[in-house]
Amino acid sequence: MSGVFQRLQESVSEVKESATHKASEVATTNEKILDMYPNIVNVHQDKTMTTDFGIKINDADHWLKIVGKSGHGPSLLEDQIGRERIHRFDHERIPERVVHARGVGAHGYFKLHESIEGLTSAGILTDTSRTTPVFARFSTVAGSRGSADTVRDVRGFAVKFYTDEGNWDIVGNNIPVFFIQEDFKFPDFIHAVKPEPHNEIPQAQSAHNNFWDFQYLHPEATHMFTWAMSDRAIPRSLRMMQGFGVNTFTLIDKDGKRTFVKFHFIPELGVHSLVWDEALKLAGQDPDFHRRDLYEAIEAGSYPKWKFGIQCIADGDEDKFEFDILDATKVWPEDLIPVREIGEFVLNRNIDEFFSETEQVAFCTSHVVPGIGFSDDPLLQGRNFSYQDTQITRLGPNWEQLPINRPVCPVMNFNRDGAMNHRIHKGTVNYWPNRFEALPPGNYEGGRGQDHGAYTEYAEKIVGMKQRLNGEKFKEHYSQAQLFYNSLAPYEKMHVEMALGFELDHCDDPIVYKRMSQRLADIDLGLAQRVARMVGGDPPTETTHPNHGKKAPHLSQTEFPGKHTIATRRVAMIIADGFDLAAFEAVRAVLQAQGATTHVIAPRRGMIFPAGVDPESGTGGVMSDHHLEGQRSTMFDAIYVNPGVQSVLTLRGNGRAVHWIREAFGHLKTIGALDDAVDFVQQACSLPGVTLALDMKSDRVVTSYGVVTGWNVNVKLMPSAKIEPSETLWANAFINEISKHRCWERELEGLSKKLAY
Repeated sequence: MSGVFQRLQESVSEVKESATHKASEVATTNEKILDMYPNIVNVHQDKTMTTDFGIKINDADHWLKIVGKSGHGPSLLEDQIGRERIHRFDHERIPERVVHARGVGAHGYFKLHESIEGLTSAGILTDTSRTTPVFARFSTVAGSRGSADTVRDVRGFAVKFYTDEGNWDIVGNNIPVFFIQEDFKFPDFIHAVKPEPHNEIPQAQSAHNNFWDFQYLHPEATHMFTWAMSDRAIPRSLRMMQGFGVNTFTLIDKDGKRTFVKFHFIPELGVHSLVWDEALKLAGQDPDFHRRDLYEAIEAGSYPKWKFGIQCIADGDEDKFEFDILDATKVWPEDLIPVREIGEFVLNRNIDEFFSETEQVAFCTSHVVPGIGFSDDPLLQGRNFSYQDTQITRLGPNWEQLPINRPVCPVMNFNRDGAMNHRIHKGTVNYWPNRFEALPPGNYEGGRGQDHGAYTEYAEKIVGMKQRLNGEKFKEHYSQAQLFYNSLAPYEKMHVEMALGFELDHCDDPIVYKRMSQRLADIDLGLAQRVARMVGGDPPTETTHPNHGKKAPHLSQTEFPGKHTIATRRVAMIIADGFDLAAFEAVRAVLQAQGATTHVIAPRRGMIFPAGVDPESGTGGVMSDHHLEGQRSTMFDAIYVNPGVQSVLTLRGNGRAVHWIREAFGHLKTIGALDDAVDFVQQACSLPGVTLALDMKSDRVVTSYGVVTGWNVNVKLMPSAKIEPSETLWANAFINEISKHRCWERELEGLSKKLAY
């Protein structure tokens, strides 16, 4: 009976999900989605399978053979259907990206809120009435396509804007600087960070000799590797990380005046990270953690949103700073050059097919629209050359004809032929100039006259010598590394230290970890000494670059808490047979009302029966989403343990259930419990200083180091839009702690190290 009821529940859920999905598809259709419709094929149709050349296939299970009485016989090469099937399979793969191979993408839109017509003529940045379709791809850098999501790495943050004037690509990262100043060094850098050549180890890890040997021998990388050792390199979610254009671009106004610019994306949900032990475990427990998180959020209608901002420096002011504004290893400190927020971009539609969209999408830093230009940033100059070339290698010369890459505006030129050309050009000429004046460039004065909407470069006067060098300010490598480190919160500095300790411990060549122990002194002497003692280096006693002590705003993640909300946070609700149904339903209701997603975890997956319900009845229970061994606390933002005498007794005798609580405590997550479940939490993590509600006669809510407990308390949510602490309303207290994301005090005071997890 319980099986029938379960299938009925599942069927109802499927119908609701299908209806919601169809409504969402209609609501999120934009100009780019319509452009792709002719190329979309739906396999869920009442159609018969065919070959690629269109004939219907009668048997999709057997190769054509000569079959004797035994039922066996040789396969025939004349089987054109079988040959096509195998040949197509043999050629399904295209070359993997050398970097950024592991990625995930989604569709959305960009909306400009404030015109910057005084700085640029670009329509996308001046016309506030537009809604521009976008496609975004997030990625790790070093790992292969099959590597894990949660490794320590820079994250690619690439956005393709399908504007009325052509495609504009911002090909950035979640860290605002880079390891090298010149693209000329890119092959060496990537060779160094990739698995070592003699044994192809390690995968998607920078914790090895070659990477850190490169870092030491390139002082310019010091600023970037400090960022890479910070929490920025292990984001909690792709929806909770900043995006940066990294390079310096230019804006050109209608009069030809130039302004230097950097582009920023600031997440609505704030900037949040995993903790290192959690990231390590997730890499094995759920290698797809980030891509699953993004997909599920969009499917649920919790659309990720970022503010779009710019930093601008007027032409002529570029030499007024201590740093070179064209040096990609430097930030533009926001106390000197504030970020001006002018728009937002939203991801509101998942892809239909991974390969055709996420894998075949291709970005180029050189893809800009009129009103946006390049600077002499040497890293950008090299990227402009490289990206177009690598897309041709991966996808062929006609890669911009692929549905995901083609613009929504008209494309007309005399580029012809090449592998997989899809365009059919009508006309008798394929060159310019021609006798018909067909397809003239914008500056052609005959016929219709000039097209003033065409792309024109900034007319820059350059006087110099042909040499291999950069400006004098490019030679300073340590000041901004110190600025970043100084600006971090105490626990963030601790994480940088621990990350360096982990990475250099994996270097088995003493030359590497001993030299790096000295290099760290150029950031902070105390940091260098602590890391050196940890990894077996020689603790330095002095430095040639003393820390200047300066700080700058918006370098620490703590300055980007995001909306005070628990929307999209994943809360595990742990129950067992005999649980208190009233408490469960009350807590689930208040969490879901605040936008959190709740997931029922139990000793088994299936119907879990509350106190007073006979399991033999097969009804009246709650379906658990997962069992305790199938999921782990690492996959959730908070844990709630439901009361119920028999339920708690079962959980207390289950070692994995105890581990769930201890691990969540060690990972600094919010833990909530009511009534007799408080005793279970005490059993799992009883530590000096952690106070729980142990007085059964009290109705006071006790919050201690992110653990929220209470007996006989009010579970209803206080009718207030403001999330704030409470000593009388348990739900308010629990939600307030979840909204903080982590309880960093546990770590700072050493409590998280006192439990084995």
